[in-house]
Amino acid sequence: MKTTYTSKAARAALALGAALALFTALPTSTAYAANGTFFYHSPQSGDLEMEDPDNGECRLLLQGADSALNQTDTKATLYFDQGCEEPAGTLLPGQSKSFGAPIPHSVQFG
Repeated sequence: MKTTYTSKAARAALALGAALALFTALPTSTAYAANGTFFYHSPQSGDLEMEDPDNGECRLLLQGADSALNQTDTKATLYFDQGCEEPAGTLLPGQSKSFGAPIPHSVQFG
């Protein structure tokens, strides 16, 4: 009976070791950042920018943006709301756009 217990313990240790080896072989982060700068103008705060913003993260545009310039290497989608749910438009790398009312209040890259 002790042999069976040791055998199960050995198999469990082997499985744990294999899982640990697989886990450490995976990349540490699947999030990537857009390379470059996203510029925007806020009616209240003036000219603002985001440097190398993370892809997939909803970013707040401080007090909204009446114009934007995407100088990153990634598509930027602007949203009217603060939670990236109501699309206002997309800026491909190198594109710029001016906005009338309503103005976008958030952006997401990727």
